[in-house]
Amino acid sequence: MKNSNLSTLLLKWYQEHGRDLPWREKGGAHHDPYAVLVSEVMLQQTTVATVIPYFERFIKKFPTIWSLAQASIEEVYQYWQGLGYYTRARSLHSTAQIIAKQGWPQTLKEALKLKGLGTYTAASFLALAFNLPETVVDGNVIRIICRLYRLKQPVKKILPQIHELAEKITDKKNPADYASAIMDLGAIICTPKNPQCLLCPWQKHCQSFGKKDTEEIPLRKQPQKVEKRGFVYLIFNSKGEIFIRKRTEKGLLSGLWEFPWDDSLTPRPNAQKTNNSVTHIFTHIKLTLQISICQTNTLPMEGMFVSPSRLQNYPMSTLMKKIIKTAKL
Repeated sequence: MKNSNLSTLLLKWYQEHGRDLPWREKGGAHHDPYAVLVSEVMLQQTTVATVIPYFERFIKKFPTIWSLAQASIEEVYQYWQGLGYYTRARSLHSTAQIIAKQGWPQTLKEALKLKGLGTYTAASFLALAFNLPETVVDGNVIRIICRLYRLKQPVKKILPQIHELAEKITDKKNPADYASAIMDLGAIICTPKNPQCLLCPWQKHCQSFGKKDTEEIPLRKQPQKVEKRGFVYLIFNSKGEIFIRKRTEKGLLSGLWEFPWDDSLTPRPNAQKTNNSVTHIFTHIKLTLQISICQTNTLPMEGMFVSPSRLQNYPMSTLMKKIIKTAKL
């Protein structure tokens, strides 16, 4: 089977069955590269279904690359709340400021200089935004290529081979549609579990079609989640105000406001434990925090006291929002 025939079959399937998404246009590049940029950054480690409402709200608030570049990081955080991985928000904001000054990147080398754009995101952005012939290789594509050619070795050992095979079948004349098509094939048909092989446009050419071990391809080792426990402290003053602090510019949640917390096994002195706790799952960590109450009229650390009714004005992570809801603040 010629590579061109594979791409032709996939593009035909895409025209009939490809997803309609707010950042996508069939038939070539999207008319607004900004929409593609925002979607690509949001989609890093986040599902399409989750991203759609955040994308629409974000674009409504910041409709152009210039409006985003001129916004404060606090505004950006406010409209990113709940999406997680806040380093993406900072990177997108920085990248918007660079593009507003220097213009849009037109090569992979230029795109890779922007914050938050790794090899996959940069390639996908250039293909979807400018119809440039870049090969997109994400988790979906890796799974498809491994099953198509029945590659059963550990993914880490054969990544160069996967990239080479993916590049050979990439349609260079229609890279935007092809990139969307192969991602949709992985999301709709060639799924990790229960793949819909009978509906696949490549079923006659897939070396794993009809095999019992298709779900076991590709060979990956899933990291185990680490469980951690600790305490979160709701510190009130005599006015009924609650203490919040802003995280330093390090880590996933930097720049967001939060209640003090730690992963110590023993609570701080003078803290009154409650029967309430919250659990939140990060990528590889399951964190459970028990809620404790403290009283003081002096600032316990750098931060400030605010009325509980004003907490919504400060960008917070999903974890902190769970605490607000559980504590009924």
